[in-house]
Amino acid sequence: MRHFRLLQFLFGVALTVSSTAPALAQQAKKLAADEFATRGQREARAIKYGAWQKICFKPGGAKMVCRTTIAGTFETGQIAVRIYVVEREDDSTARLQLFLPVGLYVRPGVKLTVDRGTAHTIPFNWCLTNTCIAGDAANPILLREMEAGKELTVEVVDTNMLAVTTSLPLVQFAAVRKGAPTKTYEQNIDE
Repeated sequence: MRHFRLLQFLFGVALTVSSTAPALAQQAKKLAADEFATRGQREARAIKYGAWQKICFKPGGAKMVCRTTIAGTFETGQIAVRIYVVEREDDSTARLQLFLPVGLYVRPGVKLTVDRGTAHTIPFNWCLTNTCIAGDAANPILLREMEAGKELTVEVVDTNMLAVTTSLPLVQFAAVRKGAPTKTYEQNIDE
């Protein structure tokens, strides 16, 4: 009889736990979402952007690799953001990389938006002592939006949980990406 009461008790506990598990899971999901919610937004300090450039590299015997790039600097001259669209000759897949200052909350990644359209998230891959790098295969939709757009907004989250944004020009992007390289570096290997 004693064992029967113990089994009844355990069965009741199991029913209670199983009936509250979905509610607990939802509550945990909400807490996780709240943990990563930003507390506000701010514009990045004054960043001055240069022009888009296409720089290509032709190592001896290998296929050419080109990167269409733009860099923005703070008033101090320190690089604030650098964007690369990297493409290899005869390869239809491009890679998008962003170099940003350290001191960011890397978990949410970098959010890119063209002309206030759909947001695209690029994950952070690693941080060094002077920069954090986000990168992924470039979404062809994002590249088309960048070619047709006027402004690319870059949003990151800082360690104070504030969304930090900056906007850079896209007016030259399509022409530079599809045009001839600004610079080409070739390396011939003598055997």
